[in-house]
Amino acid sequence: MTNLRLSYQTVEFGNMDIHLCTLRNKQEFHDPTGIAEKLGICSAAWPIFGVIWPSSLVLAHFTVDYDTDSKRILELGCGMALTSLLLNKQCADITATDYHPEAQKFLQRNVLLNEDRAIAFEQVDWADKNDKLGLFDLIIGSDLLYEDSHIELLANFIEVHAKPSCEVIIVDPGRGRKNKLSSRMMEFGFTSTQQKPSHTDYLEQEFKGYILKFKR
Repeated sequence: MTNLRLSYQTVEFGNMDIHLCTLRNKQEFHDPTGIAEKLGICSAAWPIFGVIWPSSLVLAHFTVDYDTDSKRILELGCGMALTSLLLNKQCADITATDYHPEAQKFLQRNVLLNEDRAIAFEQVDWADKNDKLGLFDLIIGSDLLYEDSHIELLANFIEVHAKPSCEVIIVDPGRGRKNKLSSRMMEFGFTSTQQKPSHTDYLEQEFKGYILKFKR
């Protein structure tokens, strides 16, 4: 992270603060040994993981009062892992995952910034069937469907890691793929509902996406 310009911010959830070190903006890039390039992450896509997106804020605000007691929780494509940090602050059993090679470093830095316990993390490729994650009661994520190919990859990955009884919460900003994902999840035995987030005054602009909920 030596050659990256960073930014520090605090996100408030009632009386609880989550402190974050993020990239300064979406133009930052640092891949001197080509690690990200070998993973198929181009320079334009490299910074996407490192800033806080509206969908991430919606997910965090939606889950802050969600029933997570005794549930094993998995965050997919965590990026800056705002929701994982929030749930960790609430002593939930959370595991964070991302494909980006720098995500874990920022997660560890932000855990220390919040003076909290370590968060389990695994760098995963949704197409890889050899991860060691196991099964979960609740699977969450935000802004995950960038390409059509992600629909099948994401649904299959969730199915592999979902317990027979499982909840899934995905915040989608409106990229036109939510209905296809819902159809695929229903094939795996999940019920599907979609709802607009309420009380989004914490966002600078109107949120045009949906909160997708799947339950089995």
